[in-house]
Amino acid sequence: MATLNDIGVAAAINILTAFAFFLAFAVLRIQPVNDRVYFPKWYIKGLRSSPLVNGSAFASKFVNLDLRSYTRFLNWMPAALQMPEPELIDHAGLDSAVYLRIYLLGLKIFGPIALIAFTVMIPVNWSNNTLEHSGLTYSDIDKLSISNIPIGSHKFWTHLVLAYGFTFWTCYVLKREYEIVAAMRLHFLASDQRRPDQFTVTSISITSFIRESSLLLINKVLVRNVPPDPDESVTELVQHFFLVNHPHHYLSYQLVYNANKLSELVNEKKKIQNWLDFYQNKYKRNPLKRPSLKTGFLGLWGNRVDAIDFYTSIVERLSRDICGEREKVSSNTKSIMPAAFVSFKTRWGAAVCAQTQQSRNPTTWLTEWAPEPRDVYWENLAIPFVFLTIRRLIAAIAFFFLTFFFMIPIAIVQSLANIESIEKALPFLKPIIEVIPKTIGVSIPMKATFFITYIMVDGWAGVAGEILRLKPLIIYHLKNSFLVKTEKDREEAMDPGTVGFNTGEPQIQLYFLLGLVYAVVTPILLPFIIVFFALAYVVYRHQIINVYHQEYESAAAFWPDVHVRVVAALIVSQLLLMGLLSTKEASQSTPLLITLPVLTICFHRFCKGRYEPAFVRYPLQEAMMKDTLERAKEANLNLKGFLQNAYIHPVFKSADDGDSESESESEWERSPALVATKRTSKRFAPMPSKDGGSLLSLDQVNDECLKP
Repeated sequence: MATLNDIGVAAAINILTAFAFFLAFAVLRIQPVNDRVYFPKWYIKGLRSSPLVNGSAFASKFVNLDLRSYTRFLNWMPAALQMPEPELIDHAGLDSAVYLRIYLLGLKIFGPIALIAFTVMIPVNWSNNTLEHSGLTYSDIDKLSISNIPIGSHKFWTHLVLAYGFTFWTCYVLKREYEIVAAMRLHFLASDQRRPDQFTVTSISITSFIRESSLLLINKVLVRNVPPDPDESVTELVQHFFLVNHPHHYLSYQLVYNANKLSELVNEKKKIQNWLDFYQNKYKRNPLKRPSLKTGFLGLWGNRVDAIDFYTSIVERLSRDICGEREKVSSNTKSIMPAAFVSFKTRWGAAVCAQTQQSRNPTTWLTEWAPEPRDVYWENLAIPFVFLTIRRLIAAIAFFFLTFFFMIPIAIVQSLANIESIEKALPFLKPIIEVIPKTIGVSIPMKATFFITYIMVDGWAGVAGEILRLKPLIIYHLKNSFLVKTEKDREEAMDPGTVGFNTGEPQIQLYFLLGLVYAVVTPILLPFIIVFFALAYVVYRHQIINVYHQEYESAAAFWPDVHVRVVAALIVSQLLLMGLLSTKEASQSTPLLITLPVLTICFHRFCKGRYEPAFVRYPLQEAMMKDTLERAKEANLNLKGFLQNAYIHPVFKSADDGDSESESESEWERSPALVATKRTSKRFAPMPSKDGGSLLSLDQVNDECLKP
């Protein structure tokens, strides 16, 4: 059983470990040879150059000889806090700025809670001697928990009142933060520069090709479940449907191709081209000797050939294969997926399309906001919709059986709650059953020492290890020594990736759960959580400013998930407190504790209705206002030229592989023209106007269709 001395020793060890990480980081980050590892974001932005080429002496290119810089080893902390939030949003994006607010949310919630708990609850817990007469092994730290309150004591009213107070405070902070983030999101979308996704919708399941998060798209819509038609192609279906149903706002479309094989060829060509560049650069440095290689496995055996000629021939062959495969993909109707990115002339038109039902059949022509182009996972675009349905079904079945078999041991454990029934059915177990409530009511709060140790190891030393970036440092230097052949290779070796919202945010939720569960039970845990949130905020602010490069921008679309997970943690803490007090014979508190989850759920439903629409819909008023301002500033805006290459598969954008862009441009140029339909039911479809609109109104079309 951990004592206060044990916790103090563990804290000292972890503090020294964290300090050692910070000291090592302070030394390593100022070395010129490590500059690309600790400041890659500035290289990506083109605002920083390598100090290896600037040093006057040879040693100064690799080792920092300025001794004064070593004395300021903690100056990165205030530097990380100096950048204002608006500037941080411009520098790293709204996603990164809001991600940091999760750590601030933890500080705002647990700071006042810890102050009240230490002022009121810990003295109440300490002023008893229940553990001394319990016969259980305990430590001084356990005397600060609810375990030290005697069974049936009136002092449990203190915990009950504070449970209400902590719940109200948490809900207030959550509501306030939800309101702030929603306002930040709307402001960001209103002031953001023109993006292709603001004018486009698509027709494929959004979960099939978005990597980690989705952006609220203002003018580009995702359309999925385009119904198959034996008489018309996907191209004709998309053009007819949107010219008829959105005649004044529809602009153009972009087909979705199954280009996975083509993508493999393009990637293969990039690798071979990289080797060719390497040997060409090598030959330029030494023109007297042509580089050569063996054609066998790993260049260990085989015929020795001229390296430049060898890789040039492979590049030429792959170029021919790419051109042939591209022609095959473009001309084969089977390569066209039942999906398309559909663009609109205005944000207002895209908003109407994305947020309304398009056909009588609610399962077809489903429209959603299109993902930001950087957020598209192109490999999954080729997965047919029926296969996606099968995958979801398999996942649902697996989840069911996992839950079912998990519920068996849970049901056995829960049966212990009905103690009276067990005593009647099995009287000989009565002595054992009457240990059980005492053990549960005393031992569960005493497990806080384990979580305190976990927080110090994972939350303190782990966060300090994050800023050291030891693994990326080693990998970069290994790649730079053995794999880097060209400057492009060096940039790829330097790539730091993203902060990882999909893995980092759920991990943070564990700390919210621990803090809310033990706030009333064992409040001594709260200071350790506060240190984690404060330290993590500073460290990740530094990393977001200098290291991580966010590849996409969702405009904080993940915040509703953050909110609901904190609410879920709050409800779990309330239910656990209810069960804990029931073992303490504080049954009079049960009706009042039942009210807490009900009030919390009502609070969540209020926030969901009040603030969540800002994260899933785009107000038509905002869309119209931004369209009006844009028309006033740029009356001659060539929107089609701006959008024509935005949602083309990357393999069709390769400038050195033939006429891919010209083919795509011709597709966009002809898009407003309505293809002649093969079905008589559409012989009165409106013809497009010179600006891409329709000559006939929808009422006229309907009147014509009703004629005999």
